[in-house]
Amino acid sequence: MEALPKIIVLDDEAELRNMLQRFLTSHGFDVRVVENGKRLDRYLQREPYDLLVLDWMMEPEDGLSVCRRLRTEGHTLPILMLTAKGDPVDKVVGLETGADDYLAKPFLPQELVARVRALLRRQKIAAGDPTLTSQVIRFGDFRLDLAKQRLSRGGEPFEMHSAQMQLLHALGSSPNRAVSRDNLIARTRGRDHDALDRSIDVQVLRLRQLIEDDPGKPRFIKTVWGVGYMLLADVES
Repeated sequence: MEALPKIIVLDDEAELRNMLQRFLTSHGFDVRVVENGKRLDRYLQREPYDLLVLDWMMEPEDGLSVCRRLRTEGHTLPILMLTAKGDPVDKVVGLETGADDYLAKPFLPQELVARVRALLRRQKIAAGDPTLTSQVIRFGDFRLDLAKQRLSRGGEPFEMHSAQMQLLHALGSSPNRAVSRDNLIARTRGRDHDALDRSIDVQVLRLRQLIEDDPGKPRFIKTVWGVGYMLLADVES
């Protein structure tokens, strides 16, 4: 029997924590809840989790600080940020800090479940699904095994955040061809995005900062004006 996806929820409001635990558990998830960042750290040290649901507005350490700290420490589990902040700028800030998705309060519980499932699907792809593709591509000193979702540079493993790996996989699956912004968002975040969502541009910038010698003059990830982006790469047979 396949193990249930393991989710951990961090929220400083007991009522909301308990509601989220009951609802997510009823939809087939194994759920733990914690009330602060220190408790979260202890849980993450004990065992791996598949996803973190993280509230932004908390004290003394808010969700943004928790997210930033986890990414700095090398945690790669997907993070779904919950917040009462509805400004698009706040959304970009959350995504830049390392969150994988963003859900503004109030929200329908069914939307929460849909976003959780979408993030878990993305994580499964990032872990490497051999049915996706067997191609290996090269760009500069980099070698990307698409089937295994493994990137190396000069023969050495090159680690990156799961969100950037998802984006690189989406671009690498169609090398040397323009991929639209909408297509990239759909393949990395699901179909339920805003029409004016510019977060993919932020993610492309972050990816360029990782793999380009000069992000301002990219060699590999090219902007195709009016369309989206393209990865210039050689495909190994």
